[in-house]
Amino acid sequence: MSSRGSENKIILVKRKTRLEELVVRYNTVQQAQFYIERLGADFSDYLSEDFQYRKAVETAVTELSAVGRLQVLERQHVPNFIFGAEDTVVVLGQDGLVANTLKYLNEQPLIGVNPDPLRWDGVLLPFRVKELRTLVTEVLRGQRQVREVSLAKVELNDGQSLYGVNDLFIGRRTHVSARYQLELEGQQEQQSSSGIIVSTGMGSTGWLKSVLAGAAGIVSRAAHMQIEESGGQAGRVPAVLTAVNAGRGLAWDHPELYFTVREPFPSRTTSAELVFGRINSRQPLRIISQMPEDGVIFSDGVESDYLEFNSGVEATVSLAEKRGRLVV
Repeated sequence: MSSRGSENKIILVKRKTRLEELVVRYNTVQQAQFYIERLGADFSDYLSEDFQYRKAVETAVTELSAVGRLQVLERQHVPNFIFGAEDTVVVLGQDGLVANTLKYLNEQPLIGVNPDPLRWDGVLLPFRVKELRTLVTEVLRGQRQVREVSLAKVELNDGQSLYGVNDLFIGRRTHVSARYQLELEGQQEQQSSSGIIVSTGMGSTGWLKSVLAGAAGIVSRAAHMQIEESGGQAGRVPAVLTAVNAGRGLAWDHPELYFTVREPFPSRTTSAELVFGRINSRQPLRIISQMPEDGVIFSDGVESDYLEFNSGVEATVSLAEKRGRLVV
């Protein structure tokens, strides 16, 4: 048996429920209820969600403790936690918690568990709490398959780095336009935009799909208006780069990343040509910040875990050297 099987160390990652977060803010359940009901919302839904999640945590602890040495880890401690090379990681959903845990692992197997199947769909949560004892035993014995996931990585010229499971955002903390220089395959461009999104194969059905759908819709509507204005004669419709199949998305282990520039603004000093493209192991994307303050880079929608990206800092975005491993 492998050292993983002999050690049997299991990390259970959990999160605060909406009710727990409200209690942190308003001190008591009663004050939280007053706040929610004053807004006309149904507080019983918060209570039900909290009850189901707590019950799932209790069951998970019982099942996992029967298999090996268990450590429970709160979501906010994940970025600073040192995972052992032989650890098995169990995440008690939602999907976002799986993604935000996966990027801090070094290829340890991750098991996504749906704590409330009637509430959450859970694309990354194929398992139920009651399956954990058998499931983890099979993982420890090497009897379960894993699905590899390509990650994005951004490195700054000061040595800092950050990984992304679904996507990276590079721009301003506020809604003020971001200014930077973009470089890809020797082509450079000064840009002003709402920021840059870099998406992985797993993230192709998320933010990237939304951006491309909006761009395609604008082009389609503009072409229709051009035909109407030309008396029914078809005008020349610009080609739309489409990297995402609307039905399936890209494979989770897709060997390339895709970047899109949000709302680029062409002016006397800025251009809007280099706004979409591929990033792979031979072709990184380089960005030099020209933002005096509030420049940031964050991944997977977690704005609190970010890199500062202000004037003079250079970021290199590439395919990560490591991959995530999801148990299936």
